[in-house]
Amino acid sequence: MKWTINIFVSVFVLCVACAGPDKSTLPAESYKIDTIPMPDGLTAEVGGLEFLSDGRLIACFIRGEAMIYDPKTRQWKLFAEGLQEPLGILRVADTEFLVMQRPELTRIKDTDGDGQADEYETVTDDFGISGNYHEFNYGPVADKAGNLFIALNAASPGGSVLPELRGAFNKDGRDGDNGQKQMYSVVPYRGWIMKLTPSGKLEPYCSGFRSPNGLGFDGEGNLFVTDNQGDWVGTSPLYHVEPGKFYGHPASLVWEKGWTKGNPFSLPVEELDRMRAKAAVLFPHGIMANSPSEPRCDITKGKFGPFAGQLFVGEMNRERIVRVMLEEVDGEWQGACIPFMDNLGLRKGNNRLAFAPDGSLWVGQAEHGWLGDAGIQRISFTGRNPMDVQQMHIANNGFDVHFTQAVDTSGANPANYQVRRYRYQYHKKYGSDQVDVQDIAVNDATLSKDGKKVSLSLADLGAGYVYEFKLGDIKGREGTPLANKTICYTVNRLRKVQ
Repeated sequence: MKWTINIFVSVFVLCVACAGPDKSTLPAESYKIDTIPMPDGLTAEVGGLEFLSDGRLIACFIRGEAMIYDPKTRQWKLFAEGLQEPLGILRVADTEFLVMQRPELTRIKDTDGDGQADEYETVTDDFGISGNYHEFNYGPVADKAGNLFIALNAASPGGSVLPELRGAFNKDGRDGDNGQKQMYSVVPYRGWIMKLTPSGKLEPYCSGFRSPNGLGFDGEGNLFVTDNQGDWVGTSPLYHVEPGKFYGHPASLVWEKGWTKGNPFSLPVEELDRMRAKAAVLFPHGIMANSPSEPRCDITKGKFGPFAGQLFVGEMNRERIVRVMLEEVDGEWQGACIPFMDNLGLRKGNNRLAFAPDGSLWVGQAEHGWLGDAGIQRISFTGRNPMDVQQMHIANNGFDVHFTQAVDTSGANPANYQVRRYRYQYHKKYGSDQVDVQDIAVNDATLSKDGKKVSLSLADLGAGYVYEFKLGDIKGREGTPLANKTICYTVNRLRKVQ
């Protein structure tokens, strides 16, 4: 048991939670949480959630089961078992699923119609395994062309490499200090996002990841991946990933085609920094999220409330789900993150998310005795809009903040917007303090005629910073208090002045 506990602590980088913002005051009448009954005797640590066409749910559990739940009868039925640490599932048909487990991507299929899988087929195992306990695998997710994407975790310096390997061994994928401090990639393609083509070829897609415990598409087909704070990752990021790009953790570079620079850990930090693609959104550690998991896009067209098209991201470390508001500026993705829900009956360990056909959001939790929980919860929109920030956009000299409801004159008071900005350092050290911290004055707050938008003019606006907003006593016109008062916007690019 102790061995298993240590595994899960490492895969999700569950750091001790720092003091964060005040608890959300999201009105309980806007969203309700139901806890799904789990089968007796099941260790209900969720590795994947997916819905069937008829509204039933299939969940895979880290101890090896895949089970189907019927919300109408509230009954579970075993579909498959004997899987090894499955951390993702994708429906092909109502009787056929793809499961990402430790050794391979596997097809599980019910061919005789009895409701249980009788065919287990290897789809691909064309990636390396060193035997390190931290070599977890995530996904798959599918694009509109039928390509599948999976993520391969890097190995932990707290674990060993076993004598029997799968794949070639490359010692340069490990830091020169014998890997005692840095995550590493000594077999192909640890730390990579991989693409499986419809023809069955597994191809390296992009590199530079540490613990990418979450892949998801937005409504336009853009692929986003979360990573977890640690060495070379100053605070947990959300990346917009594209083929051939490098996202910061050096270990995986040794598997780049034509790599000739030897041990990537020996390269100057400045050179690695020039090579890497920046995060679309940073989740400030201890403020927004310490251990983000799976991003899921709200494609419910309003069934889940006023946040259609936005990403919802699980957080392992606390009773929270984070909402992400993205925009593309000058060809690069960036945007804001804000707590969506704190507490209200939500548990810790929010590892997997899936939207049901009825528009509800199902959350699968996981824990191994430390800062988590187990089981599944369902979040439903009641039809009553919360009083919250709906969207945020960068402007020429500041930001436009849109609300779900009209705000009163409190929205036009600059004193209700406390702003500071900061950066995170890129280095091999585990995590980063906030650096170059500056308070930024709000010169003006202009309220639109309908009361739903406030245009903020800042004394200084620059790229390369997280802008953290603390909102004050802002109320709706009916006196409803604002639900969430902390927003963090990652500025990669400034808008070109028209």
